[in-house]
Amino acid sequence: MTDEFDVIVIGGGPAGENVVDRAVRGGLTAALVEERLAGGECSYWACVPSKALLRPIDLAGEVARVPGLSLQEIDVAAVLARRDEAVGNYDDAGQVRWIEGVPAEFVRGHGRLDGPKRVHVTTVDGGERVLTARHAVVLATGSTAAVPPVPGLAEANPWTSHEVTAATEIPERLAVLGGGVVACEMAQAMHGLGARQTTLLVRGGGLLSRMEPFAGELVAESFAEAGIEVRTRTDVASVERPEPGGKVTVHLAEGPPVEADEVLVATGRRPATRDVGLSSVGLPDGGYVEVDDSMRATAIPGGWLYAVGDVNGRNLLTHMGKYQARVCGDVIAAMARGDELPAMRDLADGYGAPQVVFTDPQVCAVGRTEAAAREEGFRVRVVDYDMGSVTGAYLLGDGYRGRARAVVDEDRKVLLGVTFVGPGVAELLHAATIAVTAEVPLERLWHAVPSFPTVSEVWLRLLETYGL
Repeated sequence: MTDEFDVIVIGGGPAGENVVDRAVRGGLTAALVEERLAGGECSYWACVPSKALLRPIDLAGEVARVPGLSLQEIDVAAVLARRDEAVGNYDDAGQVRWIEGVPAEFVRGHGRLDGPKRVHVTTVDGGERVLTARHAVVLATGSTAAVPPVPGLAEANPWTSHEVTAATEIPERLAVLGGGVVACEMAQAMHGLGARQTTLLVRGGGLLSRMEPFAGELVAESFAEAGIEVRTRTDVASVERPEPGGKVTVHLAEGPPVEADEVLVATGRRPATRDVGLSSVGLPDGGYVEVDDSMRATAIPGGWLYAVGDVNGRNLLTHMGKYQARVCGDVIAAMARGDELPAMRDLADGYGAPQVVFTDPQVCAVGRTEAAAREEGFRVRVVDYDMGSVTGAYLLGDGYRGRARAVVDEDRKVLLGVTFVGPGVAELLHAATIAVTAEVPLERLWHAVPSFPTVSEVWLRLLETYGL
């Protein structure tokens, strides 16, 4: 067992795993340090379990829209068992085997920077190791839920994405602080699985505020029909939970309090960099690590420190972290070989990351919103289309509602952004991602003929509405 490697990665989530994989493919040796479960947040407490919980809700909505079909009650125990199966019953043995088969050394413990190219590891059994990197150390420690400093909130032991995705019982009454992706997805999942009173408390004016306004509006309409209450422009003054595990009272700045059995905090994320030794290399602890397009930390002399995924603050999305990791691993390997770096740069972040919100209706978007494009100075034209008017959407059932928007750069005649809202629209997103990131001219895109009768025919309708 050696303590010297070409590359040392701190953080064993999808981003860290991809760095290791690409670096080893490039001929380097690597070690991956992870204190908790190999596979990280996404595999156990975020993307995977949340979608396992949401799938029955999505399917129930799909069945309800088709005349002649009916759905029996959702078997909550079976759904939770399926969730447990999806996360490997919180056992990472298979993931560790994959890492070791790369091959890379998996080190179970808490890793901290200990000066240039050094990582101090406190192992789970209380031992200590100091690992040295010949070429690079990569931070891939992700992010954690940010709990706002509301009086009494932390003391009330609120749920975050960890607890809600790992829930073993569904609370009868759930209060949700926030109106973003986690708040919307988990409010709908818990409500669909049996929470009879679900209340979202949103500081802003609507849901999904970073997306096109109509996205949050259509989701809010669906919530209202399902009995989920959304209170916008609502400030939480304090939270009380007199008995551990007992009832929670959420006091508002205005209006009567909200009584709940659990309170879910979904108000944002912060980088998990408070205890990774940034100060040992001259960086402030707890902040994002600024990187260039090769994922190298810009403030570190010598270019040996890299940061991928949530810790660099570029895009807090698993698929973007994995993309950055592939760039990073390839760059490190090329630098170690003394190769030139012709195309090993992050380009995708600059176009706008693709994102899916797995509510019913689904929301998916890539590129810039209209507001963002105008703020950046583009001369834009916005094209909207009612997705319910597409024949393929009608055939999916009664009451199909949705909307599509294309944001066009009028000077170059390419797409700056695309948003779809509607049942099952997530599968439309990659076509939009290709169109936006490849900057396909609209006149060329017109020749990409959508099949009939599918919902993807909305592409033709958008282009026809534009005037092609």
